[in-house]
Formats: sequence, structure tokens, C-alpha cells
Amino acid sequence: MKRKLMFPALVIAAGVVTAAGLAYAKESGGSENEATADLAKAKISLSQAVATAESRAGGKATRAELENENGVAVFGVEVVTPDSTVMDVKVDAADGKVLSSVADTADRGGKEANEANEGDEEND
Repeated sequence: MKRKLMFPALVIAAGVVTAAGLAYAKESGGSENEATADLAKAKISLSQAVATAESRAGGKATRAELENENGVAVFGVEVVTPDSTVMDVKVDAADGKVLSSVADTADRGGKEANEANEGDEEND
């Protein structure tokens, strides 16, 4: 009797797992479609955006990615200047113009500085 119930239970369980997998795939597929749409909006290349950002900030790029900010495709480029200032430069992916260039204070000091500060608090 248990064997007769086991097979239908396995089929139902497999169906539930498959449905959950399809739902997850559909949900996560939205970000891929957005990335594809952002890429289609880009009229300049990533390397062009990096060169523009490096020129504006006067340093070397350490990170760059295509982002969507309020429906506008922009390249976010992180540039480190010779005096070790980290700059966040936003370059319009459609026309290559610099939208903003600001010092990134969140990266100042890095992870090690935050850990050191946390250690000091524990000793107080």
C-alpha cells in the first residue's frame, strides 16, 4: 500500500519543485532583461567610458560597470587618483558625457580601517 502512495507523492513533489524553479527563473530573468536593455542604450563602449573617467579624474580606473539610474544607462567608474583619492565618475552611456565626478568617502580607509575601529571600541 505504501508503494502505491509513494509514486504519486514523488510526482507531486517533483511538480512543486519544478514550478518553484520556473517561478524563480522568471523572477531573476527580469534583471537580465534590464541589463540587456541598458546595453542596447549604450552608444559608447566600456573602454571609452573608462578612458573618459580616467581623464576627468586624473587617475586609474579600478572598477567599472553599466548601471541603470532612474531609467538612464550610465557607466559607473571608480578611479583612484595619484594621491589615493577614490573618485566615483558617472559617464552617460548614450553620449559619453561625464554626469558626475565625486570623491567616494565610503571607500576611504577600507575594510581594515573599519575593523581597527571596531577593535578599539571593544577595548573601551
